Amino acid sequence: MVTIETSKITRIVEKQRNFFQTGQTKDVNFRLEQLNKLKQLITENEQQITKALKADLNKSEFEIYATEIGSIKEINYAIKNIKNWSKPKKADVPLDFFSYSGKIYPEPLGVVLIVSPWNYPFALIITPLVGAIAAGNCAIVKPSELAPHTSSLVAELISKYFKSEYIAIVEGSVETSQELLAQKFDHIFFTGGTAIGKIVMEAAAKQLTPVTLELGGKSPCIVDTDINFEHTARRITWGKFINAGQTCIAPDYLLVNQNIKKDLIAAIQKTLKQFYGDNPAQSPDYGRIISHRHFERLTKFLNNGKIIVGGETNYENKYIAPTILDKVALTDPVMQEEIFGPILPVIEYTDIKDAIALINSQPKPLALYLFTQNQTLQKRVLQETSSGGVCINDTMMHIGVSSLPFGGVGDSGIGSYHGKASFDTFSHYKSVLKNSFWLDLNWRYAPYKDKLGLIKRLIK
Repeated sequence: MVTIETSKITRIVEKQRNFFQTGQTKDVNFRLEQLNKLKQLITENEQQITKALKADLNKSEFEIYATEIGSIKEINYAIKNIKNWSKPKKADVPLDFFSYSGKIYPEPLGVVLIVSPWNYPFALIITPLVGAIAAGNCAIVKPSELAPHTSSLVAELISKYFKSEYIAIVEGSVETSQELLAQKFDHIFFTGGTAIGKIVMEAAAKQLTPVTLELGGKSPCIVDTDINFEHTARRITWGKFINAGQTCIAPDYLLVNQNIKKDLIAAIQKTLKQFYGDNPAQSPDYGRIISHRHFERLTKFLNNGKIIVGGETNYENKYIAPTILDKVALTDPVMQEEIFGPILPVIEYTDIKDAIALINSQPKPLALYLFTQNQTLQKRVLQETSSGGVCINDTMMHIGVSSLPFGGVGDSGIGSYHGKASFDTFSHYKSVLKNSFWLDLNWRYAPYKDKLGLIKRLIK
């Protein structure tokens, strides 16, 4: 992949700034047309998109539709709501401002940069792009070079459906990303790991550019005794091993009540066979690791603890079997960083306070999962932990609800998106106060003699 030269990147940014200044993107009807065009891009090229994702990550057609092409739901949601979102909203003013009126106007930021990851290389371009378009911005998108088939296809399709002065794809390696980050943008939206997120934020700070960082972390999954075993095992297995575990909100490790640990592991093992058969390497529904570098990083984790299920690997095919690890120490490497692969450590607890204390001793995760029917325990975990989002008695499904903002907290991210939150992320809310000429009281004007008592009463 050839790195695009700096001068070309600069020209693209300048062209987009010039186009934005025409005011065309501020027209809500224009935005609606572009959202419908984006939807058309997906529906007309579904087979090509499927083929590219299969080539990059060995995703099944079902998984591609559910987790990648399914991002079309975000487009539909924005189309349905954009006229309401973009309307100025009346703001209350206090009684002593009786001659004034206040409104809040959402306006686009300008030219934004979207840097997308490799694990869901189509959906995680489309979803933030929906927000950028809906809010009235121009956008430059940097796909991940680690998913080259999808990156190339998206570049081809975007250039076919949109003019580059409005939406442009810039392909390339790390050097290209660095050159992009050296430009002045009005917002940067980054999805990826915490380490790179820090680099993005540092670069943005030099330009005083606001950022949205969708990162990750070690998302814990607490499993209490008061559960439905079959449903719990299926939901955990699905959430952990879809896309071969390469999901930012996958359950990273289990915190299981010791009284049910053995039974839960057995139930997950049974579920794995139901999902992927006796040999997941032969399953058409099980993915592969994105690169040999990531494969090598993950296989080192297999030396931690005791392998209960799985552990098989194939370097050539970048295959790692769905694996469950027992007897894992908190100091083991597998518990020191986000796994981002099909390896599931199991840690037992005897008292929920110990599980909560463990979670709170770590950086705040992007997601937290809790399986229990105990309402009191649900409330306690919600009150005593902090995470980007929470899903109770399921995994990952909260990301599919457009009305729920999705984002991290602390090390797991800054800002949120999906649905209205995407529109908000790419908008500036301009406060406008308007006075009339029918009255002009002199209480605020000099000279101030004998007016101090009045101002005190007004301010109280």
